[in-house]
Amino acid sequence: MKIISRRSFVATTGLGTLSFAANAHAADHTRKGITFGFSTYGMKVLKTERAIKVLADIGYDSVELNVWPGWDADSATLSANRRKAIRSSLADHQLKLTGLMEKFKTTNRTTDLKFTLDRIRLAGELGHDLSPDHQPVIQSTLGGKKWEDMKELYLRQLEKYLKVAEEVETIVAVKPHRGGAMSRPSEAAWLLEKLGRPKWLRMCYDYSHYDFRGMKMSDTIKTALPYTAHIAIKDATKDGDRIRFVNPGVAGRIDYGNLLRQFYAGGYRGDVCCEVSGQVWNVKGYDPVASARQCYKLISPSFRKAKVPRG
Repeated sequence: MKIISRRSFVATTGLGTLSFAANAHAADHTRKGITFGFSTYGMKVLKTERAIKVLADIGYDSVELNVWPGWDADSATLSANRRKAIRSSLADHQLKLTGLMEKFKTTNRTTDLKFTLDRIRLAGELGHDLSPDHQPVIQSTLGGKKWEDMKELYLRQLEKYLKVAEEVETIVAVKPHRGGAMSRPSEAAWLLEKLGRPKWLRMCYDYSHYDFRGMKMSDTIKTALPYTAHIAIKDATKDGDRIRFVNPGVAGRIDYGNLLRQFYAGGYRGDVCCEVSGQVWNVKGYDPVASARQCYKLISPSFRKAKVPRG
């Protein structure tokens, strides 16, 4: 397996924003459109093959699989027969596998570092097994509480994450999270710049983590665009001082047509993936199929509104 080092990548592509952006936004940057998908993070009770059929029948282009420990598509326990069945199901239903949601443990504990490196390797290998022609992006948050306390540790850990990502030739996209130490696109961009804008380490953009924080969507997109390899979408609502997540389009605060238009105009050709929060799917009576249908109904018109092609 050929490994591309950060140094050779930077040397051959340069650091110009436009040239970097043209290559940063999709594993398959020959694609003309943006895929519209749904994450099985919101379908914990369904077997993966069933989830794939449901999403294809609704009309989605793509799927992100949650591969956390203990989930149906757990990369550590998924058998060869199941991998073959899932790969066949993706092909039969013409659904593109664009993402793998992982859970990283970014701490100074050696056991947590080993856990995360193992999970990156397992997810990368699973991605090659399930989608050998179009490797899905691995996305995760980093955790922690305070940016100033964590940023140097992040740099040291991410260098190690990057080495494994290079070995399995899979992009790892880290997501700024409003509850984590890395909570802003500017902070993720700082890390990626310090690491030399590596090919295999990028950002996952999710505006719900910036809403109600005085950050304009256009500003966050401008910052994130050169580094973004995956987009997750959901809405945020506010009840007093408490922020709650709801399905994309439900709160009506985020102009998804504008979001799509700006990313597409900037050269993004990756995936836009509906992510149902645990605050939603943990509620008694939650129906994952109805939720997927709701997300599709609310968001798919935004592609037409923005005149952004899908697929």
